[in-house]
Amino acid sequence: MIKAGIIGGAGYTAGELIRLLIHHDEVVIDFIYSTSNAGNAVSDVHQDLLGTTDLVFTSQLNNNVDVLFLCLGHGNSKSFLEKHQFSKNTKIIDLSNDFRLIEYARFRESEFTYGLCEYQKEEIKKATHVANPGCFATAIQLAILPLAAQQLIKEDVHVNAVTGATGAGTSLSPTTHFTWRDNNFSHYKAFTHQHLGEINQTLKQSQQDFNSNVLFVPNRGDFSRGIFATAYTKIDLSLEKIKDFYKDYYKDSPFVFVSDKEVHLKQVVNTNKCLIHLHKHNDILLITSVIDNLLKGASGQAVQNMNLMYDFPEDQGLQLKANFF
Repeated sequence: MIKAGIIGGAGYTAGELIRLLIHHDEVVIDFIYSTSNAGNAVSDVHQDLLGTTDLVFTSQLNNNVDVLFLCLGHGNSKSFLEKHQFSKNTKIIDLSNDFRLIEYARFRESEFTYGLCEYQKEEIKKATHVANPGCFATAIQLAILPLAAQQLIKEDVHVNAVTGATGAGTSLSPTTHFTWRDNNFSHYKAFTHQHLGEINQTLKQSQQDFNSNVLFVPNRGDFSRGIFATAYTKIDLSLEKIKDFYKDYYKDSPFVFVSDKEVHLKQVVNTNKCLIHLHKHNDILLITSVIDNLLKGASGQAVQNMNLMYDFPEDQGLQLKANFF
């Protein structure tokens, strides 16, 4: 058994991470650090865990835990690690965007490996520090990386993706209030979303001559969780050939499935799956990619990374059923 510590335990992703680790056969949660909730029962904040755990938030750290998960707001993970020293044997998985780009991946004597499991599984297995990908970045990269691996992206890639309200976190803002979000739809950060940096980085590593644009429009949906992403670009190959190399690319991935039928969000919500559907219209390839933003887009992927880092079965603790009804 390995001991896990969680930093920043009150948010949506932390709540899902706690739920997953409680039921993981190889992990015991040593502490859940939250200065604002210290002394409070975890189940008072994450009410779905009532009757499941008697864990209590703490303001005390165990600097010798085996694995540390950072569930902090973007920009806060690096400052936290600068203030607190952990054992050289502690493996760190950061769920923020602080270390995802190569130019920011170095921290002290360590380097964060980009943790998209389907892209560089072997590198993650050897890593001591992992930067968990962003939720939109996960859905979009899984949609188009097989094209980059075949050196096929020669035109701009147009992406439209919708995320649920949990993607905005627990803190209220004008666009997260129920009365604003309900029965409503809007886009934000069109063509400038922060996840474009890691998407372009991975595409350029996969396809060295990649110099096209990923034209990404993120949208706010009036539902709680999930990402429904569509991407399209020109590809001069038959749909059958494209399906073949997509299925080959993901043949060793326990969570990514290429479906011959159209896909929808209810198939993936509450799971660590990514479902992909391919459609050809003349010379335009349309790729649909659906994930749960809190699981495959965050906490589930973090546990998947931990499994690889500790040589556990990749799907351990992640065999979850979708909330289909």
